[in-house]
Amino acid sequence: MNRVLFCIGINQNFMNATADEGKQVWQAFSQMMKGIDELPGVNILGIMDDDRIMVGPSATAPWTAYIMADVPDYETVVAACNFFRTTPVGDGTYKLWKYARVEARIGRELVVPE
Repeated sequence: MNRVLFCIGINQNFMNATADEGKQVWQAFSQMMKGIDELPGVNILGIMDDDRIMVGPSATAPWTAYIMADVPDYETVVAACNFFRTTPVGDGTYKLWKYARVEARIGRELVVPE
């Protein structure tokens, strides 16, 4: 089992979106998160969104949002990242990766000895 931190950055296309387009992106974002949660063997440990203190697009760290999860293998990490390429926004003309990017950090659980 791998401990994975999915680092998500919102880009300028989202910042330039109309209110209606922004709602469609949020719906796609919700589908993406549900898709990750439903991948076999994935256990989402937590989701953090710092959009209240991170204003504007984030092309590098610090990111806009983070998903910490236990993921069974590398292929499942790739499948989770692929939701950004395949999740349609609105009528499907564009996919989620027009508005957001993801990078995954793969490690292991760190257990602090008592």
